[in-house]
Amino acid sequence: MPTAKIPSDPVQKALPLYRLVKRDLQQMIEAGHYGIGKALPNEATLSTAMKVSIGTLRHAVDELVHEHVLVRRQGKGTFVAPHNNARFMFQFFQVEPRPDPEEGHPIRELEYPDIACISFTRDKAQPTEARALRIRPGDQVFRIENKLSLNKQVVVHDQLTLPLAKFRNLSEHQFVNRSSTVYALYQSDFGITVLRAQERARAVAAGRSVARVLGMPVGCPVIEVHRLALTFADKPVEYRISTIDTRAHDYVSVLSKK
Repeated sequence: MPTAKIPSDPVQKALPLYRLVKRDLQQMIEAGHYGIGKALPNEATLSTAMKVSIGTLRHAVDELVHEHVLVRRQGKGTFVAPHNNARFMFQFFQVEPRPDPEEGHPIRELEYPDIACISFTRDKAQPTEARALRIRPGDQVFRIENKLSLNKQVVVHDQLTLPLAKFRNLSEHQFVNRSSTVYALYQSDFGITVLRAQERARAVAAGRSVARVLGMPVGCPVIEVHRLALTFADKPVEYRISTIDTRAHDYVSVLSKK
């Protein structure tokens, strides 16, 4: 187990020690030193091995817990956080039925969407996708279409673009028959953990193909969300365009201070 390495870069040198410890823990997790869902050594063991105080180690772990890289389990320890349905609903799925104003705002009942794959193909990256994914235009990508339903009503059309270099040997059967979420598949089969996402939302008119999937008239107003999924060191791993039918559903964002 490595100690917290003091970098030669002056900018990195200026970082607090707990940030260097956090960086090194991230690198160990990314390298598979601690497997998905596996426990880290206890604080005393880890702090001794990394040659830092328990307080410094705890500060680093606190940030990784806040960022959903690690998860604490009362009485059991600290574990590498797996992607699962609960995490997907909490962190990455923001579509909810619109509350009835006459019923007030009831507590949200989590409803995991029913996801169906429409198409799975290999293609060449378009310039916009290439810029987002930091690959070259024309590089090979997987292009995947999904439709997401809530209460048997299709409410989201997803277009996913994945760089083939990061997901080599991904098959349609593997994708369609995954046992959990898409991000869980990335993590379990390719060692890629999606930590966060950058999103840009805009109002657009539904085109013909999207309108057909969502069961709405062409030109109907929808929300289009462009998401870039990021792993460690903010490396992009997935570019996604989600088109949301907002006739009876909202895109909900919960804001909080860190």
